[in-house]
Amino acid sequence: MMFLITLMIGSLISISSNTWMGMWLGLEINLLSIIPLMNNNSIYSSEASMKYFITQTMASTLIMFAIISMFLNMKFIDNKMIIMNSALMIKIGSAPFHFWFPEIMEGLNWMNCLLLLTWQKLAPMIILMYNLILPSFLIMIIMMNMLIGSIMGLNQISLRKIMAFSSINHIGWMLASMMFFNSIWTNYYIIYILISITMTSMFMMFNIFFIKQIFMKIKNNSIFKLLFSMNLLSLGGMPPFIGFMPKWLVIQSLINNKMLMMTLIMMMITLITLFYYTRIMFSMMLINKNQLNYYYSINLNYNFMIFMNLISIFGLILVNLMFNLL
Repeated sequence: MMFLITLMIGSLISISSNTWMGMWLGLEINLLSIIPLMNNNSIYSSEASMKYFITQTMASTLIMFAIISMFLNMKFIDNKMIIMNSALMIKIGSAPFHFWFPEIMEGLNWMNCLLLLTWQKLAPMIILMYNLILPSFLIMIIMMNMLIGSIMGLNQISLRKIMAFSSINHIGWMLASMMFFNSIWTNYYIIYILISITMTSMFMMFNIFFIKQIFMKIKNNSIFKLLFSMNLLSLGGMPPFIGFMPKWLVIQSLINNKMLMMTLIMMMITLITLFYYTRIMFSMMLINKNQLNYYYSINLNYNFMIFMNLISIFGLILVNLMFNLL
């Protein structure tokens, strides 16, 4: 509990700081707090925590180098902010610096995966938001996130890796949302957290880590099959689910700023992610029950689970009703 509190304090220090050194200090407090949370006396988690520490230390070193370069006004380094932005992208697992992210996710339990997918992206992304430069560089990074997050997720059977590559794809959308309106990024991030909490809660409840385990462990629960399928569609951004709302806002802002080709490419690439979401759905719905042989679940609050699912699925309708009433 203490490490979880210091984890949050570190992120808040980094976000609220008005100096580069304060920002760096907050990121380091955050890093030193999550390592004990990751390490839960298993070989895989110990390996994942070590890999995470090494990767994040490299990123922190680059950030410190960029800060020193700015303080000393080193003339031979032209684009100090590119170094800074690249280091922050390493921290969030953005392409093309994403190689560590799926491997570390694979060694963690679902609670730590949720932290890595959501909270650990908060401080670096807010710092990125206020230090974005070179639109051409940003557009290239967005396209790489979209492509890698979509294509690399196609041949995965591990749900943790699928969530990792899905997150990389969503990073592309979040970076696109930063280009014009910061409020769009805030909406996107909050809704992404909501959907991620719902998905990981379901995986934790049934102790699921691979696609084949989905139909083995919820074979007799038609309600959860339906809720799980609808949440996958929400994660993919299908209307009328709440996951469609942030993508809709990003598309609208890009079209309003005459970026039609980029919008079209992003929408087409997102269809690939929808393919591997629907593959999971079909695997779950069409499997023969006679092939199933074991069942095990973790006790969680079912009422909380149903509540989170309903918000995630029908949130877009509720938001529209609220705006119409106002």
